Amino acid sequence: MSAAADLVLTGGQVLTMVPGAAPAQAVAIAGEHIVAVGSDVDIARWQRPHTRHIALAGRTVLPGLIDAHAHMEREGLKTLRPSLAHARCIADVLAVVRQEVERLPKGQWILTMPVGQPPFYFGGPETLAEKRMPDRHELDAVAPDHPVYIPGLFGNWGVPPGHSALNSLALQRNHITADTCPDCGGLSIERGADGAPSGVIVETNKRPLVEFSILTQVPAFGFADRLEGLRRSLPLYHAFGTTSVYEGHGSAPETIAVYRALWEEGGLSMRTRLCVSPTWDNAAEAQRAMRDWLAFARGRGTGDPWLAIGGVFIGLGGQPATARAVRRALPNTGWAGFVEWANRIEDFSDYAWLAAEHDLRVHCVVVDRLSEVLDVFDAIDARFPLAGRRWVVEHIGRVQPADIPRLLRLGLQVTTIPFYMLWKNGASRLDEATDGDGFLPQRALLEAGIDVAAGSDNIPVSPFSAVWASVVRQERTTGRILGAGQRLDRLQALQTVTRNGAFLSFEEDRKGTLEAGKWADLAVLDADPLTVTDDALALLQAERTFVAGREVYVKP
Repeated sequence: MSAAADLVLTGGQVLTMVPGAAPAQAVAIAGEHIVAVGSDVDIARWQRPHTRHIALAGRTVLPGLIDAHAHMEREGLKTLRPSLAHARCIADVLAVVRQEVERLPKGQWILTMPVGQPPFYFGGPETLAEKRMPDRHELDAVAPDHPVYIPGLFGNWGVPPGHSALNSLALQRNHITADTCPDCGGLSIERGADGAPSGVIVETNKRPLVEFSILTQVPAFGFADRLEGLRRSLPLYHAFGTTSVYEGHGSAPETIAVYRALWEEGGLSMRTRLCVSPTWDNAAEAQRAMRDWLAFARGRGTGDPWLAIGGVFIGLGGQPATARAVRRALPNTGWAGFVEWANRIEDFSDYAWLAAEHDLRVHCVVVDRLSEVLDVFDAIDARFPLAGRRWVVEHIGRVQPADIPRLLRLGLQVTTIPFYMLWKNGASRLDEATDGDGFLPQRALLEAGIDVAAGSDNIPVSPFSAVWASVVRQERTTGRILGAGQRLDRLQALQTVTRNGAFLSFEEDRKGTLEAGKWADLAVLDADPLTVTDDALALLQAERTFVAGREVYVKP
C-alpha cells in the first residue's frame, strides 16, 4: 500500500512539462513534495481519511511558474501611493490630491502614482481631457500647505517622455527656480508666461533621473516601504501561478536586505533567487569586493529553498550621468531595485575576467550586443572554462546564426522578455532583416538545445503575457507579426516559464516539472492554455497556487 498523501488533486489535465510526456489526470502531495503523478486510479491509492481532496473538474494544472526576470519587489510598491488610473481630467487628479490633504498633516509630502493607465502609463497627460498635467497653481489651490509631487512614469513601464507635476511648495523644497539647470541630460523644466517654473518637468530618459538630479528632496522609498511593498507583491505574483522568481538583473544591497528581512520573519512564500548588483566604480574596487566580500555568492551561491543569492550582474552600456546620480543616492535606487551602471565593452571585459577568477557567475543584459559579449566569454573560457558554470545572458535581442553554437559550447543560460521586446517595444524592430526571424529567435534557440527561459520584467507581472507574446509575436502599434518563423507552439512557450527556468538556479532536479520527488509547486489554472484563443492566452490566471504543498493563493 502507498504511503498517505496530505493533498490530492484529481480529475484534471496535468501538464507535467516533462518532455514528451502525455498529460496526467491527478497529483498526490505529501508534505512539501510531490509523491505521485498519474491517473485518477493511480492517485486514489494515496488517499486516506485525512487527505485533502481537490476535484479539478477538468481544469489544467501546471508546474509552478518560474519568472526568469521578475523585478518582483516593484509591484507592491505601486500600491503604497494613491493611484490616478481612474483620472480622465485634471479635476480627477486634483480630487485625489484633495483627499490626501484631508488625510495627511500639513507639511507632509503628497506623492501619487503617475498619470495614465497602469501597467504601462502610455500617453501620460494625453489621457486627460486637457492633454496636459496640472500646473503648480492648480495644485496650490487644493494643497497650499503640502508639497505635492506627481511623478512621471518609470521608463521601463511605458515609453518616455514622462511628465512630472509639482506645486509651489514642492518646487521650493527642491530649490527649483527660473535659474535652475539640470545637471544631467534628458530633463526639461517647463516655464510659464512669467518665466517661472510651471511645476511641470518633462523627462526623456528611460531610467528616470529627475529624483536623483533636481528633485532630491522628494522622499525616497525607505526600508519599511520596500519591505511592505515586497509583502504586497507576493500575492500579486502568486495570482498568476508564479512560485519562483529569478532576479538575474541584479539586486542592490538594500533590495537584498529587504528580501532577507522577509525571509527571516518567515514571510517569503516565493522561491527567490537573487544575484548581486554591484556598487563599485572601477576595477580596483571590483577586485577587492570580489576577493573579500562576495565569497558567499561564489559558484552556485548560498541560501535555502526560499532565498538564495549567487553570482553578480555586470552591466554593458549605460549612461555615466545615470550611474553617477544613482550611486550618489544609494541606498535609494528608486523604482529600479538595482544599481545603474555605465560600462564600455572594455570595462565589461575587465569585470567579467575578475568574476571568472573569483568563481562568480556572471549575469548580463545583452539585447543586441550578444556577439560582443560572446567574444569576451570565449577569451575567458580559454583560461577559465565556463562549461558547467551556467553564466547567464539576458534580455536577448538580435542573435546571429553563428552565435547559437557559441552559446551551446560555453554552456550559457539564456533568458528572454518576449512581451517587452516584441509587443511593447517591437515597433523599432519591424524592419529587422529576414523578416525579424533573427530577433529574439526563441524557436531557433530551443531547437538547438538551449533551455530558453522567459520572464515578465514586471510589465505586466503575468508570465502568461510572455507565453502569449512567444506564440503570437505581435507588435502593438501596427499589429504586425515580428519574426513569424520564430513563433512557439503552446507547449514550447509554457516550457519557457516552467521547466527551463529551473536550470537558471541549478534546480532542475527540484522544480520546473511535475514529477515524484520534486517540490510541490504547482498552479491550477482558470482555463486551458492549450485550447484558449490567442487573446485569452494572455489573460490566464491561477485559481489556486501551491508552494511546497501549501496553498499561497486562492482566486476570490
